[in-house]
Amino acid sequence: MFRVVIFIFSISFSVAIYGQENKDEIAIKSVIDTFFEGLHKGDSTLMKSTLHKEIKIQTTSIDKNGTKILKTDSVEKLLTGVANKNPEHIYLEKLTSIDVKIDGNLASVWTPYEFYFNGKFSHCGANSFQLFNNNGTWQIIYLVDMRRRENCDALKEKK
Repeated sequence: MFRVVIFIFSISFSVAIYGQENKDEIAIKSVIDTFFEGLHKGDSTLMKSTLHKEIKIQTTSIDKNGTKILKTDSVEKLLTGVANKNPEHIYLEKLTSIDVKIDGNLASVWTPYEFYFNGKFSHCGANSFQLFNNNGTWQIIYLVDMRRRENCDALKEKK
């Protein structure tokens, strides 16, 4: 009888933990969705609602000479760029997958993407988001993206 009680307790505890992780994963994906909704709509206020006040933003790429570049931008530059987006320009960052890892109040999200400008393919790459659970609200604390024009077909084939 004791073994049955322990087994039932173990199963109940496992379900409770899984349910919490699933709830957090849904909340994290919602933050990422809201971030991109703001980007696509040109709504910097919506985008800002997903960001922690101390966010760090970086971009990495390779220039024409093959030099690897890491550039740091301010949140103000990102939000101003989104707010001042020409309404005739249509941005679509199509995520090809989303991988979420969670440990306590820290989450990591990896999102390979294809970027389209006015319906035409522009480039591909991946975003890496770090999120912090700020007392019940998941917020983006770090964002780095990789941009490239080469080998994008390989990305499309992995879908």
